[in-house]
Amino acid sequence: MNDSRQLSPELSPSALTGGSRFVRACLRQPVDRTPVWFLRQAGRYMAEYQQVRRHHSLLEICKKPELAAEVTITAAEKLDVDAAIIFADLLLPFECMGLDFEFMAGEGPVVHHPVRTAEDVERLHTDRASELGYVAEAIGRVASHFSDRLGIIGFCGAPFTLASYMIEGGSSRNYIHTKSIMYREPATWQRLMDKLNAVLRVYVQQQVDAGADVIQIFDSWAGALSPTDYREFVLPASKQLVREVQAMGVPVIYFGVDTATLLPAMRETGADVLGLDWRTPLGAAWRDLDYSCAVQGNLDPITLFAEPELIRRRVHEILREAAGRPGHIFNLGHGIVPNTPVEHVQQVVNFVREFQTEQQHG
Repeated sequence: MNDSRQLSPELSPSALTGGSRFVRACLRQPVDRTPVWFLRQAGRYMAEYQQVRRHHSLLEICKKPELAAEVTITAAEKLDVDAAIIFADLLLPFECMGLDFEFMAGEGPVVHHPVRTAEDVERLHTDRASELGYVAEAIGRVASHFSDRLGIIGFCGAPFTLASYMIEGGSSRNYIHTKSIMYREPATWQRLMDKLNAVLRVYVQQQVDAGADVIQIFDSWAGALSPTDYREFVLPASKQLVREVQAMGVPVIYFGVDTATLLPAMRETGADVLGLDWRTPLGAAWRDLDYSCAVQGNLDPITLFAEPELIRRRVHEILREAAGRPGHIFNLGHGIVPNTPVEHVQQVVNFVREFQTEQQHG
C-alpha cells in the first residue's frame, strides 16, 4: 500500500481495513471510525515483551529482524489496534555514523564520546546507512504478516533530537551543550543537521521500500526550544526531512513532547499529521492549526492507571473534541509507561470503537 498518498477518496468506508483506515486518516480523508494505535505499544508493560527481554537486550531485539517483527506483531494483535509501529530505537543510526552508544541501567542511552566540536561532526559517516537494513527487514516481515489489515509505521528521530543526544551524551534537563553549539557555532550545527538528514533519508527510504505505509518522525526533545529558536535552528532541517519522506509516497507524522507552543511552527514542516501531547486540549490545538493537517493524540498515558470509567470519560472527551472531522488518529500524548495494566490499554481501543457506535445510533 506504499503509494498511500494516492488513496482514492471514493473508497467505500465499509471496505476499509485497519491499514487503509489509518492511512486515510493521516491524509484527512473520511473513514468509518477513528483509527487507534499507541506509542510504545510494544514494551515493558507487556508480559510477552518481558519474556523476550529475559533472553535478549534491547539492541539485540532491534538488530534481529525476526525478534523485532515478533514483538511488533504480538503487541499489535493483542491490542487489536489499526497500526503497528516497528520495534526499533531512535539512536540506531548513530552506529552507522561511527558513534557508539549503550543503554545503562537507570540512565537510558549513553553516548560515551559526545559530539562537541566541528572536528567531531566532520568525523561522522554518512555513507553507511545500508548497515541499518535490519530495520527494513523487520518491517518487511511485519508487512507480510499483516498485509493491509493494519497500517505499518516506520520511524526515525528528527535531526534536532538526534543531534541533542549526540551532543549531550544522553538525556538532559537544560541542553546546555546543544544550545551552545546552535548559538555559537551555527556552521557546525548546520553541518550536523545536513549529515543527519543524509543518513535519515536513506534509512527511511529503506523502510518505505520494505512496506512502511507511514513514517513517524520523533522530535522528542523539541519542547526544550523556544518558538524563535525552533524556527531558526530546527525548522529548516525538519522541513527538508519531512518533504523528502513525503516524496517517497507516504504520509508523515511529526511528533514532539511538550510542544504546545511550537505547534504553529511545527505545522510549517508540512507534515501530514502532528502529534499532540496531553497538555493542551485536542480541540483547541486543532482549531489553532486551522484544521490544516491531521492530528494524533492525545490521552495522558498515566490516565491508563485510573479506573475504567474515568478512562472511558477521558477517551470520549477527546473524541468529542475531534468532533468526527476527518484526520484524527487516537493515541496517547506520549508512550505507554512500564507497569501500565494491559487490560486498560485494550479498554481504550474498545472505548474508541464504542464511541463511534454510540454516535451512529445516538
